[in-house]
Amino acid sequence: MATHDFAYFKRPWWGVLALTFAAFVFNTTEFVPVGLLTSIGTSLDMEPTDVGLMLTIYAWTVAVASMPLTLLVRNVERRKLMMQVFALFIVSHIVTGVAPNFTILMIGRIGIAFAHAVFWSISVSMVVRLVPADDKSRALGFLSIGTSIAMVAGIPIGRVIGEALGWRTTFQIIGCAAAVVMAALWVTLPELPSMRAGSLRSLPGLLKTPMLMVFYAVTVLTVTAHFSVYTYFEPFVHLVNHASNGRITYLLVLFGVAGVPAAICFHRLYPRQPRQFVLGAVTLVAACLLLLFPFALTIGTLSVHVLLWGGLIISFGLAMQAQVLELAPDATDLAVSLFSGLYNVGIGAGALLGNYIAHEFGLPWVGSFGGVVGVVSAVFCWVSLVIARRVRERRE
Repeated sequence: MATHDFAYFKRPWWGVLALTFAAFVFNTTEFVPVGLLTSIGTSLDMEPTDVGLMLTIYAWTVAVASMPLTLLVRNVERRKLMMQVFALFIVSHIVTGVAPNFTILMIGRIGIAFAHAVFWSISVSMVVRLVPADDKSRALGFLSIGTSIAMVAGIPIGRVIGEALGWRTTFQIIGCAAAVVMAALWVTLPELPSMRAGSLRSLPGLLKTPMLMVFYAVTVLTVTAHFSVYTYFEPFVHLVNHASNGRITYLLVLFGVAGVPAAICFHRLYPRQPRQFVLGAVTLVAACLLLLFPFALTIGTLSVHVLLWGGLIISFGLAMQAQVLELAPDATDLAVSLFSGLYNVGIGAGALLGNYIAHEFGLPWVGSFGGVVGVVSAVFCWVSLVIARRVRERRE
């Protein structure tokens, strides 16, 4: 096919759609171990809760690598960089898909984590550059739908494949899907020169932006709270609800389904009162975690709970991304890389906290302890917003 035959696909929303599927692939591979802890543990002769630490290692690799890698590639044209990211992603899945032991598995996962660090540092700013200014929140909503589809289809299907054909096959198939997405990105994305990526000279300015620091801290606390519970959702539901494998898959699908209406609500509600939206999301996530155990006693109440919880954590992530873009307009990639890194600090800390709670107190307690961390985050967010409003009123 001649180059000019691809011109039809070089339209903004085709690129947004391709990035949405890229987000789907990245989120599927990051969180699919949540549905495969038992399978991987059985294969490698490990406890499922110990296998959960692979999420900590992955997440903290992303956290450590995000800013250095973003600075290293800050001048690379963005479509070319995306191709390089996907090449690393695919090779790392080949390693993961043949891993005979936990060490090789983690080598492959660390390679994926490096690709993840760069992808999320550049994809948020890329997706808003593709569309007019008025459509930025809608474009971000599309990107989040990729995350939701991963929860709806990617993670449950990965779990089904892992249960039927082995967990290694799940990662091999994700690698194949990534190759298809890589081709779609090459066809649909225009050349995007690096713009406002930021540099080390931008870092002091970011660190001196009070509300940006507040939202970074809230991100770490809320994500830690969430993942101290979500990482061990599969064994928790097995123990507390005595749910079958099929029912757990259904609950994971339900969790992801909630992201679609959440993205729609974000597009409609967030622009009206952005910071109140953030505070509401943080507070309600904490409430969901605190109430997990009583709601988990029956499948009906747990289904309602999972729908709310899934929608709220997606809404939280979208609102935080939007705030970071707003508060750091001249160093977007650097600011988003810090956000992505800190988000993954929270994922790793949450997996570690959940592991500790499960061993020391028992799995039924993960929601309670996670909820306490969520409450701390909500109180800190509320106090910070009150102080910021009073400072603003004094200046006026």
